[in-house]
Amino acid sequence: MSENFNLDLIDKTFTSYKKGQAFDGVVVQKTDAGCIFNIGGKNDAFIPADDFEDFAGLKIGDRFSVVITKSKNEEGLIEASKSLADALKMANQNAASLRLGSKFSFVVTAVGEGGLVSRMGDFQIVIPFDEVSAVALKNHHKYVGRQMEAVVTEIDKEAKRIVGSVKLLQEQTRVAIENNFWNSIFINKIVRGKVARIMPYGAFVNVDGVDCFLHISQISYERLEKVEDALSIGDERQFKVIGLDRENKKVELSLKALQKDPKQSRIEELVVGQVYDGEVVKLLQFGAIVKVENGATGLLHISNATDDRTKKIYEIVKVGDRVQVEVIAKDEEQAKVSFALRK
Repeated sequence: MSENFNLDLIDKTFTSYKKGQAFDGVVVQKTDAGCIFNIGGKNDAFIPADDFEDFAGLKIGDRFSVVITKSKNEEGLIEASKSLADALKMANQNAASLRLGSKFSFVVTAVGEGGLVSRMGDFQIVIPFDEVSAVALKNHHKYVGRQMEAVVTEIDKEAKRIVGSVKLLQEQTRVAIENNFWNSIFINKIVRGKVARIMPYGAFVNVDGVDCFLHISQISYERLEKVEDALSIGDERQFKVIGLDRENKKVELSLKALQKDPKQSRIEELVVGQVYDGEVVKLLQFGAIVKVENGATGLLHISNATDDRTKKIYEIVKVGDRVQVEVIAKDEEQAKVSFALRK
């Protein structure tokens, strides 16, 4: 079903139409497939129904702008697009609103003589080769078709030309991220980072763009021969901040601090008042260190080994002796245990 419009009211003057040209016009006929749109010349244009956000609400007599997409189709009609015209209008508005230092996004369409090239509406965008990256690049064609962000460094509205820098925006972003990091970091903070480099004595971990140091002794409670025994480049973990030097911009991390100390776990297993089999592993001036069956070690003070105040600990036990000891006290937080000798 179609609705007709008085075509005699339309100017029939001849005009040459090319792809990409923009024209204002009026809807003169509507069908299920689309609408016939007069743009003031000898030929009318056809706009497909799927080009409209609300085709059902389109009426004969509606006026708007279109962009020519095809000079003539099989039926002899010019093809046009309202959505492209709307996008072009929006792009021109966005370009006109840019100022020096403004951030904008674009899609690289080509590699020109002086740099990467794109468009924002009627404006040409140029990113000079030395402003694409802080690292020297040999192949700039890999950027064609890629969406990028840059900051405006030059703008000529008369010539409709915008010059930008990806490198400058990256540096600004890096500085902003780094400033935010130093404003928010503190001792004991739990952070998430990625292992970036491994050294013989530890690893550098990237946390929000900042390199932080993880000493090998802070990786695990177990003694490690090398960092690679526990970590690989690219590993993402949570770490605890244990050292901070804002003046020299140094951060020390610990992975071990987020793990449960096996020594503490073994002490938690012990029950006060319970008697355990153990072995004397070290003698001290005031007592002996005893290791019980679950691996926990504690102090057997001489006063808890004998009632004879004149005796020395080496007169009571020797290293390697098997003994029975009772747990008389323990401090799980400090990982300390007190034993008494039982015979």
